[in-house]
Amino acid sequence: MKKLLKKLGLAKYYDKKLSLRTVLQISKNSITDVPAQSLSDLPWLFLKRLMLLQRTARSVKCSSSDGSEDSEWDDDQDSAESDCPQSVNPLDIFTAVILCSDSFLQQEMIMKMSMCQFAVPLLLPNCDKNQIILMLWAMRDIVKKYRPHSLSDPSAFVEERIVLSDLPLVSFVRLGRCNISKSETLNKLLSSPQQYTETFVHFNMDCGNISKKLSNGLVEMAWYLPCGNKNIDVFPEPVAIANLRGDIQDFETQFSFLCEASTAVFVFFESQHLDTQLISVPSQKSTPQLFFVGDSNNNKIKATVSKLNLKKSNFIFKASHNDAVFVDKIQSKLQDAVNSNNHKISVIHLAEIARNMKILVDEDAEECQRAKTSADEITSEIDDIVQFKKQELPLQGEILMKLAKLEKEECRLKKVGDKKIEDYKNDLHLQIKKLREEQYTLNMSASMGCFITAISTSERAYFLKWLRFALENQSHKVLPQLRDLYKQKCKDVCGNKAEIAELDKKISNSSLGVEHFIREMSQLYEAAVSLSEDALSRKQLEHLPKLCAELLLDGFSLELIDGDSSNVPVKWLSSVFSELNTLVEPKNKIVVVTVLGVQSSGKSTLLNTMFGVQFAVSSGRCTRGAFMQLIKVTDDCKAKFNCDYVVIIDTEGLKSPELVQLDNSYEHDNELATLVVGLSDVTIVNIAMENSTEMKDILQIIVHAFLRMKEIGKKHRCLFVHQNVADVSAHVSNMRDRKFLLEQLDEMTQAAAKMENKFEFKEFADVMNYDPETGDHYIPGLWHGNPPMAPVSIGYSESVYALKKHIMEIFGCFKSSDINEFLRWTKDLWTAVKFEKFIFSFRNSLVADAYIKLCTEYNRWDWTLRKQMHAWALVAETKILNHGKFDKSEKGTIEDVHCHLLREAESKLSEGQDKIIDKLKSYYEQGEGHVELVESYRQDFINCAKSLKTELSNSIKSKLDAALSCRNGMIKVEGIKKTYMDTMEKKVLDLVKYCRENKSDMSDSMLSTAFEKMWQETIKTFSGTGLQEQDIKTRVLHHLRKNLASRGSSMAQSLDKVKDLHNHVQEHFVVPKGNFISRLWNAQKIKIVEEMSENLIRDCWQFVQEKRELNDDYDDTYIREILNMIDEKLKAHEDLKQKEDFELSLKLHICGFASREFQLIHKRFIRENNPQTALENFKQTYRSDFLDLYRERDQCQKKADEFMRKCLTPALERYMSKVVGTEMADKMMIGENSAIFASRATFQISVLKSLLDEFRFKTYVCFITSYETFVKNFIFDKVKKHFSAENRMFTLEERILNTVISEIKQATEEAEKYSKKSDIKEFIQNICKKLENRLVIAKDIVDKISTLNNANQKKFTECLQCSLEDMDKSLKACFQKRDFQSKIKGLQTKPQDELFKRVHGCGKQCPFCKAPCEAGGEAHATHFVSIHRPEGLGCYRDDTSEKLVTDICTSLVHSNKRFSCKDTSGQWHPYKEYSKIYSDWRIDPDCNIDASAYWKYVMAKFNVQFAEEYGGKPAEIPQSWKDITKTQAEESLN
Repeated sequence: MKKLLKKLGLAKYYDKKLSLRTVLQISKNSITDVPAQSLSDLPWLFLKRLMLLQRTARSVKCSSSDGSEDSEWDDDQDSAESDCPQSVNPLDIFTAVILCSDSFLQQEMIMKMSMCQFAVPLLLPNCDKNQIILMLWAMRDIVKKYRPHSLSDPSAFVEERIVLSDLPLVSFVRLGRCNISKSETLNKLLSSPQQYTETFVHFNMDCGNISKKLSNGLVEMAWYLPCGNKNIDVFPEPVAIANLRGDIQDFETQFSFLCEASTAVFVFFESQHLDTQLISVPSQKSTPQLFFVGDSNNNKIKATVSKLNLKKSNFIFKASHNDAVFVDKIQSKLQDAVNSNNHKISVIHLAEIARNMKILVDEDAEECQRAKTSADEITSEIDDIVQFKKQELPLQGEILMKLAKLEKEECRLKKVGDKKIEDYKNDLHLQIKKLREEQYTLNMSASMGCFITAISTSERAYFLKWLRFALENQSHKVLPQLRDLYKQKCKDVCGNKAEIAELDKKISNSSLGVEHFIREMSQLYEAAVSLSEDALSRKQLEHLPKLCAELLLDGFSLELIDGDSSNVPVKWLSSVFSELNTLVEPKNKIVVVTVLGVQSSGKSTLLNTMFGVQFAVSSGRCTRGAFMQLIKVTDDCKAKFNCDYVVIIDTEGLKSPELVQLDNSYEHDNELATLVVGLSDVTIVNIAMENSTEMKDILQIIVHAFLRMKEIGKKHRCLFVHQNVADVSAHVSNMRDRKFLLEQLDEMTQAAAKMENKFEFKEFADVMNYDPETGDHYIPGLWHGNPPMAPVSIGYSESVYALKKHIMEIFGCFKSSDINEFLRWTKDLWTAVKFEKFIFSFRNSLVADAYIKLCTEYNRWDWTLRKQMHAWALVAETKILNHGKFDKSEKGTIEDVHCHLLREAESKLSEGQDKIIDKLKSYYEQGEGHVELVESYRQDFINCAKSLKTELSNSIKSKLDAALSCRNGMIKVEGIKKTYMDTMEKKVLDLVKYCRENKSDMSDSMLSTAFEKMWQETIKTFSGTGLQEQDIKTRVLHHLRKNLASRGSSMAQSLDKVKDLHNHVQEHFVVPKGNFISRLWNAQKIKIVEEMSENLIRDCWQFVQEKRELNDDYDDTYIREILNMIDEKLKAHEDLKQKEDFELSLKLHICGFASREFQLIHKRFIRENNPQTALENFKQTYRSDFLDLYRERDQCQKKADEFMRKCLTPALERYMSKVVGTEMADKMMIGENSAIFASRATFQISVLKSLLDEFRFKTYVCFITSYETFVKNFIFDKVKKHFSAENRMFTLEERILNTVISEIKQATEEAEKYSKKSDIKEFIQNICKKLENRLVIAKDIVDKISTLNNANQKKFTECLQCSLEDMDKSLKACFQKRDFQSKIKGLQTKPQDELFKRVHGCGKQCPFCKAPCEAGGEAHATHFVSIHRPEGLGCYRDDTSEKLVTDICTSLVHSNKRFSCKDTSGQWHPYKEYSKIYSDWRIDPDCNIDASAYWKYVMAKFNVQFAEEYGGKPAEIPQSWKDITKTQAEESLN
């Protein structure tokens, strides 16, 4: 035995048994058709085929065992049986596998063998231990349905577990070697002429001629079960057949057992052994009746018959008869024996006989018996199922039905009527809470206590089997009759719906399975987790989810949808999946396959055959709701299928008879289909041809579900399985049917799209990846012939196997999700389903996560381009401002440089835009972070990239235009200054020469007098030249007229009246009063407009002040920028629909104060840049240089200090003011604060959490009423906090400064190389030329330092290095001293402004609660907010009571309430149809009571203060709002 087991590769499983879980896991072998190469492949091939219900399962042999043709001529072919070393008798393979399997795999194998009409083992020999085992446990799962002729009702049938059936047992044994094949004769005996079945393995089957090594002594059992048709049935009543393998002389125990148990024994004998004692002893007893079957009669047999006094009538000889006559004889004798003897016995009673004969019984194992005792503790209490469920499983039933309805109503708000929505939701919440408390007070029943204890032990698998057997036996007593009655009622066209509903309820109440106990466990847990976290009861039940997760891994199913209450226990499933994830991590990747179809169309059988999963399939216990099971994928297949487990979901039939007559059947089917389709990667739509008339409704339901999934971007594959299609040419001949199906699907898609308002979907191909050539599978009927004696059709099992392979190929193309994602999908989909309209939205956490990830990535790309272009623009601006200063060889005019730079900017921006679009494309292609769920936003982000290019292009053009204008203005000034300075230089040099030649040694006072005289004479010659002051306010008014030119004649007339802008400047801007619909709207609107105006005026004032600090001349780009700021702000608030007089008043006010300030800026520039003034400023320097030249003093250090102090230091400070702000913003974007500024949504959450931490009423008021101001201050505080810590500000300034200092040193060294030794002027010019892309250096100061300079270049260079070090130290000391506020004030680019642009977004606010839009990018098509507020926080009051309103728009848009405002022209409009008024907004309904917990908590706490602030009365706060804790409020943000 051990030797054969080793050859078969089963030796290691002899002690450590092979499990069902191992056999069912998906491996390479399970989906490939590689022939068996060695004996060790045979057991696995047998198991694979058996699990697929293939009738060829026993015909397994090695591909190398087919002998060559010449072998038939070999000399040693003498014996009847040949022993090929590569062949094994099928019975030996089967016996070996059974011996090496655990009891659950044995049970599964024997059930599948029974379905294939194979004989199953009754007595199993173990020659190694010299034991015989009766396989009672292994047979317990076989349920048979048959119709004996003795039943009075022709439509009645018997359905029961075969081990419980009392049937006559007829045994067939062999004595000696008989020439007649006993097993082949038995096959013919049990087969009708129309249908031959290979029940028993025989000599003439594949490898049946190989001698048996293990299976001698095996007793097999089969049953003949009539179908009720006299023309077909071989026997009118059921009969059990036993077949002993081997000679009874070798297996006396087995023969004695059969003699004691059987009604009749047929002995196939060899004549010389007939007088054995084995025959003489039983022949003396009345039972069993012995029949002898021989080849032919002879004298020796006659003598023995006389000697033993045997009845001649009990002998059957084949002699010259053909097989048909011979078999008829045996059938006749068998029928007579059964008719004449009432002895019947069940397999359970056989076990008693076995025990008396010291034969082992498999289920006598200790753990099996302990489990039975535990199951009996529960089932012994069941007299009436309905009463038992009420008493022992009280948490489900009515309570759960009510809970399910309340949870849906909480979302759908169908019965809200005239009640306030939040009050109504609060009432629902309290009712749910009350029901949960009621559940909690119903303590755990004794039965549930036993159940939980039992599944916590090592024998839980046995326990659950025992429990299932017992419960199904109970249900079989009641359910078939109820179902028959139900079907009759449903057929009655005028059937009473109330009666049908009551009958449906009875069927539901009379069903009792293991799932009801698991369901009770889930409700115990859900009731417990509704208690506080430290409650003792909660802690006592915390282990339940882990138990359930372990059961899932053991191969048991988990209820996803409670089919009775149409409910999903979300908290329970969350915990179970969380525990499951912990148990399998990191091997937690899954793909999901679901089957949908009409009831009784063979869905569960299909899944059982394909994957071996244990879903209930008998008609007495049809699937209700949806169940899932896990199938493990072996390590060698994980890479191929991208997963660790396959999740199989089985559902109840759509349009099931139980529900079709009920009012909510369509809704129920819709919910079920949407949920399971949403969870699936592959959906199998099961179409049974006999139910094709019902398919139209089914298809509509399924197409709806697919359409909703398409809408959220989840990609699915759909396969249509057509069952009961027998023709071999089905695929070809059904081409017309497929075309018709596709037409129907297209029709359904259009109908569904119309209902869902998604008119872009015209055909099924728009919704689903469906190919009519590969998307349809045709499967023949399950049975080959008439049940119950029909085996499974070979065509069925082969077609199912082909389908399985196709599904696994599809899985290879999918990106798997993990268990946590599956849980989140389940929760989010169920939430959407509860809302009835199936709105998939950003309330869906996976979609929200995917969107936030995409926003974060896009923001990173956006910021990278902004930063690059900011750096480029700074260099370009510096180039323009330095043009023509130090490089006389520059070709082209400044205008040429300006045009070239604009072209370069456009090129770089186009490249940057393309890079972002390419990155976006790659991001979608890589499929990271469920990006397929936000596919619909791809174009939005492409538009954002284009919008970003336009924005940066306009900004850069504006900067370069301003630089060009500034440089053009300075060129003229510099020319005049140069003339003056050249003249003065010549005069000073002439004076030096004169004094040296004509005077003896002069004192300093004499030299000063001579210098003063020369200075005054020279100055007189410069009078009349310089810059002329211009009227800036006239230029500003000109640009204002140009800006408003397109507004029409009335605007032009109003502008004509404006003569002086300064007359229109008011101390405080007053919003003009418009005509509003009501007093309330007027007050609210004025407040919003005033806030917008104040913010705009503040921004414009800040812009003007920044320009003032630059010391540049006024340029027209300034007023154009201001007018552009105003237009953008008005466009962002166009929903306010302000009149033209408001726009004119606002622009006149802003242009008024801007023109005044710009005039002052211009005056200051004229004053400071007047050539005579500039020359006067240099007077002391000229005097000092004159004295130095006369005295021939060394000027090196003095000139080096002057160059550093007057040229490089201001230029460097200007550069720092331009760069530091952007660098600060960059640090905030990529550092520890990156999560805050990653996207608008994350920023909003950060702000709200900060508010909650501080929790001051005034802060909330500021946030709500002055959002922009608050956010800017919030960002500034974040920036200040970050850069004040760890000396970060100084570190940043030091880094930037060190970079520039290094460049200055390098420029000095390079300038020294390329300058003439004696030309200091050229040396300084070269230094400036090297730095012209980095620093804007004042030319007049450089010119002055270069003149009258007698310094030695080498020494000057050394002094310059010293001065540079001094400047470095001085600037760093200055950085250390200055406070943060003054540093920020001195920056031209403010970090808080850059960050504000990133998070402020489009600036749109929810039209109802005024919460700011959080959509990513600038060019999004639709606005949305993740957390809306009660409308009372936005000043909304009840017209009559003046109390603040508690309604939240997320609830209102899903209710039947209506609203009226200016946008509706005062007409009442349904909230549900808000999108007709606000088409660019999407407001998603609240998923649950906790969704807006944050703002409910805030309003509840500050209700009185808000009422005082808004001049109303406090709101009526629902009790549930008052119960919200600070922790819950914070958690609701996540």
